[in-house]
Amino acid sequence: MANRRSESEIEVVVIDGAATICPRAITPHPHHPSITIVSKRSLLSILTRFHAGYFRISFSLSGQALLWKTILEPTKHTSLPVPHMNHVIFSIIPIIIWSFALLVLVLFSFLYILRCFFRFNMVKAEFLHHVGVNYLFAPWMSWLLLLQSAPFVAPKNVSYLILWWVFAVPVVMLDVKIYGQWFTKGKRFLTAVANPTSHISVIGNLVGARAAAEMGWQEISICLFSLGMVHYLVLFVTLYQRLSGGDRLPKMLRPVFFLFFAAPSMASLAWDTISGSFDIASKMLFFLSLFLFTSLICRPALFKKSMRRFNIAWWAYSFPITSLALASTEYARAVKGGVAHLIMLLLWGLSVLVILGLLMVTLLNTKMLLPDDDPILIITSLPNHSSRIP
Repeated sequence: MANRRSESEIEVVVIDGAATICPRAITPHPHHPSITIVSKRSLLSILTRFHAGYFRISFSLSGQALLWKTILEPTKHTSLPVPHMNHVIFSIIPIIIWSFALLVLVLFSFLYILRCFFRFNMVKAEFLHHVGVNYLFAPWMSWLLLLQSAPFVAPKNVSYLILWWVFAVPVVMLDVKIYGQWFTKGKRFLTAVANPTSHISVIGNLVGARAAAEMGWQEISICLFSLGMVHYLVLFVTLYQRLSGGDRLPKMLRPVFFLFFAAPSMASLAWDTISGSFDIASKMLFFLSLFLFTSLICRPALFKKSMRRFNIAWWAYSFPITSLALASTEYARAVKGGVAHLIMLLLWGLSVLVILGLLMVTLLNTKMLLPDDDPILIITSLPNHSSRIP
């Protein structure tokens, strides 16, 4: 049997009874049904398989915390018809969700910092991946969402200001790098790399714009909003035409199509905060988001193959629905109509059901959280050897 230098670095692959040492993880292939991968889930192995895509969980939980805070915050016309006697109980829920989201985000951030130290070549390769690079925005988005939903930090507080700069500056730095590549670097043209996960870069700008607007920083918030919306329009048209980049998304990642309506939902919220009212522009963005959401849920066959086996990409369903529920909450408060409140309650209920369902399914499938066949997983098993799983 072949010798193994390290449980976390060398993997023994058995193909038709012959054992060989492979410098990367190999997934089952239709021409080799007897492939077996032997690996040990050591810390280094976890860091090898853990990537920025796992921050889908953290920004979904952070979005849920912001949703509960928004719905239950006091207004002249409450948008949640709960009995007064239960108001105290409901007011505790945002704190619990926020604390849980913070715990998950701290854990994931710690793991990714370790990955940067021990698997830096893989982090660098992740940055070059046309899907993986977009999830590098996810940690900063998660922190910005938690900052906006924090029960103990007011927007005018100095700590809020400092934390905003800490979390927003990396978003702008990634903007400069990625958006610059879209129109200046040969193979990195937008038409070559565009895919639905590219919306995450847009959402990152809009989340930062909303947080800045809450502090009263009008110019900075408009700047980030403009960056996000201009690139959203270009990206939307590019993907709408189904150019070459749109066909490069693996089937198991199709849940990220929900990001199509997450961007206009967050834009609606950001402009509402910037302008101080849910005006015509915010309503137009909300209706666009609602239309895209309806278009997607009317095509369940699109997601059939991605739902056959649990994978972390399922968490891509949660945040877009939560952002749409957030926009519907502000819309219901502005319109004060029965239909608007019904839409809000339906979307809020759907968002809660989705997040609870995902939490339950994830807990029941913990052994599948770090698969070897993750489409955006980049594995480096030997020094100076790296590869991507297509």
